[in-house]
Amino acid sequence: MIHPDRAAESRDRLWQAVAAGDEYEAVGAVRTALAAGLDEEALLLDVIAPVQEKVGTEWAADRFTVAQEHAATAINERVVAALAHQRPRNSAHRGRITVGCVDGEWHAFPARLVGEVLRLRGWQVDYLGAQTPTPHLVAHLHHTDPRAVLLSSSLPTHLPTAHTAVTACQAVGIPVMTGGRAFGPDGRYARALGADRWAADARAAAAALESGIARPAPSAVRQVVDDLPHLADQEYTMVVRSRGRLVKQTLADLEDRFPAMRGYGEAQRERTAEDVAHIIDFLATALYVDDAQVFTTFLTWTAGILEARQVPAGSLPAGLDAMSEQLREFPRTLGLLRDGAAAIASRPEPRPGTHV
Repeated sequence: MIHPDRAAESRDRLWQAVAAGDEYEAVGAVRTALAAGLDEEALLLDVIAPVQEKVGTEWAADRFTVAQEHAATAINERVVAALAHQRPRNSAHRGRITVGCVDGEWHAFPARLVGEVLRLRGWQVDYLGAQTPTPHLVAHLHHTDPRAVLLSSSLPTHLPTAHTAVTACQAVGIPVMTGGRAFGPDGRYARALGADRWAADARAAAAALESGIARPAPSAVRQVVDDLPHLADQEYTMVVRSRGRLVKQTLADLEDRFPAMRGYGEAQRERTAEDVAHIIDFLATALYVDDAQVFTTFLTWTAGILEARQVPAGSLPAGLDAMSEQLREFPRTLGLLRDGAAAIASRPEPRPGTHV
């Protein structure tokens, strides 16, 4: 019988190794746990996955640099590979599955974990990795004819691209299961985009596949308004097409609305331009799925990130005001901007010592 603290002990040891950048110690930690009786699926999902999530948390809190976050992720990738290579090859008796990320999605680690769990459960897995262009994905499906496609995405801004991929796969008769934070904590956006299934985690994905997913009849690719009729108002399209102009004008307006910006150096201005572009991207995504939560969640997260880096978050409401002036003819967009401003205003006061 496995000691109840075995997974926790293994997580602690793996975390110390990952935080120190020690790949050999990291691999040794999981091999020791495996030898002590912790099964491989538990290692993947109850040890490695939480450690990788903590890596992201440390970056968000400004306790890890981008370089440290990348190095830690690379070590966890190597740990997963080491586990996979030491196991005997299982017979793939259940069938063939394709696992990958939607085009533009670089956060491939969750998809990798799902693929490894499915291999352990007896599936033949074609793991396509990060950002697979939809035409190449469909070509792969024509060649392999899998039982299903599992598409992963972490960032909601990739939902329009995910929608295209879902409908394209279904058009050639392959059912689609989606997963990842982009699709909402309850899978609401997966349902909105017409996915056949949604899974909250790897175990749920495996269970859904084992219960069976019906193949859709091959058909013409659906139009986006068939699933999302609100897009007929063209607000999403207009915001996306105006993105460059919106970024440029918002930056110009911020000079007057947020005087502290006048003292920014070139690097600070570049980061501010990136932040404004991200805000517009999330605004457009909220328009696409007609859900303010996509936008408000991103804004409150961004405010926290800025405060963790000792950067004033006061520019956010000023930026939303500037965007409202430019987008005053779009009622759904204005409603989202008002919701965003309200979400920022309702945030708890920052901790003492944090600049705002």
